Amino acid sequence: MRMEHHREEPGLPPSRGPLSRGVEAYLRGAGRLPRLEDVARAEVYGEDLQLALYLCYELHYRGFAGVSPDREWDPDLLRIRAALEHRFLSALRADARVHDSVDEALADLLVEPVDGAGVTHFLRDEGELWHLREYAAQRSLYHLKEADPHAWVLPRLWGRAKAAMAAVEFDEWGGGRADRVHARLFADLMTDLDLDTTYGRYLDAASAEALVTVNLMSLLGLHRALRGALVGHFATVEITSSPGSRRLAEAMRRTGAGPAAEHFYDEHVEADAVHEQVVRHDVIGGLLAEEPHLAPDVSFGIDATEFVEDRFAARLLADWRASRSSLHAPLARESAHIS
Repeated sequence: MRMEHHREEPGLPPSRGPLSRGVEAYLRGAGRLPRLEDVARAEVYGEDLQLALYLCYELHYRGFAGVSPDREWDPDLLRIRAALEHRFLSALRADARVHDSVDEALADLLVEPVDGAGVTHFLRDEGELWHLREYAAQRSLYHLKEADPHAWVLPRLWGRAKAAMAAVEFDEWGGGRADRVHARLFADLMTDLDLDTTYGRYLDAASAEALVTVNLMSLLGLHRALRGALVGHFATVEITSSPGSRRLAEAMRRTGAGPAAEHFYDEHVEADAVHEQVVRHDVIGGLLAEEPHLAPDVSFGIDATEFVEDRFAARLLADWRASRSSLHAPLARESAHIS
């Protein structure tokens, strides 16, 4: 039997350098924000900058225990966030592959890798329960708020694109049934894996590469000017989800992870196969029919998503093939509760 949902704000995680330390101190009302020179010197995809940016973004979701809700729109904090975002977005534009067209970018998403050497292939063929637990802990930063970052695009769309996007999001949120909300289903998966399902519980353990994947969604979602890129991100998630979810469902079955763990990915195999068509033809098609000038942004959203996901996958596989944990903190066996 699954336990009841209890809402609570997560605690602030340990800092990882001067940027995140300064942001945390400011959130607590006990210090000054980092200087802009510190932002300019930091490693853009590194632990410190990405955690600092994650802390800024999380104020727009659930916030943190002991942090005033007023910090969400604090002008000084927004200024430092803008500096962090500028470095992050500039790096993504420089580093991500650039497709010539949306059609070309979408076509590449449909091509499965010939070598079958990705993370989901590894988990299906070789993964042990400890690998699956680490994967779920890192992915929980997104999946416990699944589909929420993409909701910011809804007031920025209209017509066919808006209707289709709302329909897909409605499915992600359970079609009106609380027990079928995908974030809830992921919490049930975590319970099967003996993980704590408290929202934000594994922020302290997640790698910089995992933080980057979630920060990208928040970056694109919070900026109206990047609405095309957010649609591209959403398309990438939906188009690549079904085959990857099929492999993850097989991994859960092979390792005996549990029925809820299997169900989460089985659900995504079916649902996202349908969503793929809706997103391609109606969300992207509708958006570009109204705003054709956003085509390069849609392509960028696809390319940036692929770039950050590839980095995350490379980090996981490097750690696991070396028989070491991918996390900053070890996973305890926990009596999980949904929050």
